[in-house]
Amino acid sequence: MRYLFLFLTFSLFAQDANKTVAQVLARMNKVRDYRVETQIKSDIPLIKIMPAKATIYFKQPEKFRMITKGIAILPKKGFTDLTALLRDKSAYNALFTGFEVINGVKSESITLLPTDDSGEIVLAKIWVDPSADVILKSQITSRTNGTVLSTYVYGAEKAFGLPSEMNITVDVKKFKIPKGVVVDINRTAVAPVNTRKTGQIHLLLSNYVINQGIEDKFFKE
Repeated sequence: MRYLFLFLTFSLFAQDANKTVAQVLARMNKVRDYRVETQIKSDIPLIKIMPAKATIYFKQPEKFRMITKGIAILPKKGFTDLTALLRDKSAYNALFTGFEVINGVKSESITLLPTDDSGEIVLAKIWVDPSADVILKSQITSRTNGTVLSTYVYGAEKAFGLPSEMNITVDVKKFKIPKGVVVDINRTAVAPVNTRKTGQIHLLLSNYVINQGIEDKFFKE
């Protein structure tokens, strides 16, 4: 009887988690493509990077391009990998793992356990605002880039699940350039030796242009 109770409890948690993920995906699916103006500030140990402006282009399911004239380092893990993972329901098992208050919002914590033990993504976790069906925080651990933690703030485009602000924390030891990173570097300067294990990338996103149609060939240029 005890094992039956545990099984039923696990099943209910999984069911609730799958429902929450489905609601988040429904909001994401409103967006076929977008263009957004971005201000990027990076604080990565050993690399001195000035604030930069960039234009980010995205198209479902995971096409991504960034254009900038300055220095811009941005991990794709914060943009395309999470969306691609959530869309492939066979790639993970979702499990509700509790509640957490984030910026005054009671969020649902959901762990995504990959079904492929040898895949690139080792573990993923999302924190969802159930009243708005948007992700407030995500954490992706991959074999290539270690752990990437992202937090999201929403503004005018909340109805589309598109943030107005993001803060990305990266694992410096695993964060390599250019592997797994979108990067456009004109010049860099080496900073003094730093023992910090994480780096920060802050983004302000504005002037979204949504669902206006971006041709696939644009991402191949």
